[in-house]
Amino acid sequence: MARSSQIARLLAGRRPDDREGVIGRMPARRLEEHPRELFAPLGPTYDRVGAALSLGQDPLGRRFLVSRLPRGGHVLDVATGTGLVAAELLRQGFEVTGLDLSPEMLAVAHRRFGDRVELINASAEALPLDSESFDHLTVTHVLRYVADPGATLAELARVVRPGGVVALLEFGVPRGPARLLWGLYVHTVLPLAGRLLRNGWQEVGDFLGGSIRDFWERHPLQRQLEWWHAAGLHGVEVSGGTRQASTGSRCGG
Repeated sequence: MARSSQIARLLAGRRPDDREGVIGRMPARRLEEHPRELFAPLGPTYDRVGAALSLGQDPLGRRFLVSRLPRGGHVLDVATGTGLVAAELLRQGFEVTGLDLSPEMLAVAHRRFGDRVELINASAEALPLDSESFDHLTVTHVLRYVADPGATLAELARVVRPGGVVALLEFGVPRGPARLLWGLYVHTVLPLAGRLLRNGWQEVGDFLGGSIRDFWERHPLQRQLEWWHAAGLHGVEVSGGTRQASTGSRCGG
């Protein structure tokens, strides 16, 4: 079965009370396969289409994420994709290693960096890396795609040296009147844009809004803060909005 047909069947076959909560109810193995399949065809167009569909917010979010790190040191960039966060880290003078589940996205990153950035094809849920081997860590849009977000955050924290910072960027759901506009955009504009763009973007447009909403319904902010504390991260700061940046320092520094 083609990749798009598999995803469409998952979406179409959910129970009426699932409220588009497909990710939260997939078996663990299917959870790992889903982001790999979803992002596989996007590499060649990801940078420009992502910036356009985010209405220019993606570049701002990346710069803000990197600004949360103390200057200097070796950073592990998890879910590096085509290397957009890694490129910003390099511009700010960091040594960078990138890690991603998608070999197709990493191929684009390799063309961007050559040998300047070591790239690792692996899952954030089981990093093939020694404990306390990086000064800091950045991670974007990962926790919605894993079976146990708390355990994954602890695994990310494991490879950061004591005193180092973990900086995470995730989509948020705005409050108040802005939520109506957000809902209109992610449930109407994005699916339509995805159908026009094709090349894998239709699946993203159909999936993204429900994935974000379901994640926040199942894991409100207080629960997420508990993950950070359980992972040994303290001084947690959260900046809200449609792009939510969270940072915490590894205990022991």
